[in-house]
Amino acid sequence: MRIAILALQGAFAEHEKTLSRLGVESFEIRQLRDLDRPLDGLIIPGGESTVQGKLMDDLGLTEPVRRLIESGLPVWGTCAGLLLLARRIANDVRTHLATMDVTAVRNAYGRQLGSFSTRGSFAGIPDVPMTFIRAPYIAQAGAGVRVLATADDRIVAAREANQLVTAFHPELGDDLTVHRYFLDMVCKQVAR
Repeated sequence: MRIAILALQGAFAEHEKTLSRLGVESFEIRQLRDLDRPLDGLIIPGGESTVQGKLMDDLGLTEPVRRLIESGLPVWGTCAGLLLLARRIANDVRTHLATMDVTAVRNAYGRQLGSFSTRGSFAGIPDVPMTFIRAPYIAQAGAGVRVLATADDRIVAAREANQLVTAFHPELGDDLTVHRYFLDMVCKQVAR
C-alpha cells in the first residue's frame, strides 16, 4: 500500500511519521509529475486551505486530483483538507476540489487562541483524542454523507463513499485510530 500526501504546506510531515509508525509507505505530492507514481490513497493535510488551494491551482494539481477522487481514490482531508474537499463553504465564496457533499464553516472555533483538545467517539470507537487548531466544522451534510464524530454538537468528522474528513488533527498525537480507519478504507478499495 502506498499513500500519497499533498505536501505543499501544512502538517504533511506529521502524517508521514504516523504512516511510518504503521509500517505504511508514503510519498509527497509537490508537483504534477508526482501524481504519475502509483498510489492507493491520498491525504490532504491541515494547514492553510487558501494557500494550499492556490498552490494546487498554480501547479496544475487541482483538476487531476479532483479526477482521481471522483474515480474512487480514497482521500482523507484533515482540517484545511476538509475545506478543500467541501462542496460549499458557508463563510467563503471560494471552493477548491469541491468533491464532498458538505457545507463547511472556516475557522469555526476562532483563531489560534480558540484551539483546544477533547476526546470523543469516532465511527463508534469511544475515547478518541481530537486536537482542533483554527478548525472548521461541517454545518450541513448531504444525504450520502455519514457523520463519524461530533464535538459540541457540531459535525467534526464525516465520510462520503471514498472521502473521509476530520476537522481535528489525529496526526498531532499518538493515537492511531483515525489513520487505521483511513487505511482500512484504502485496503477495501484496493481489494475491489
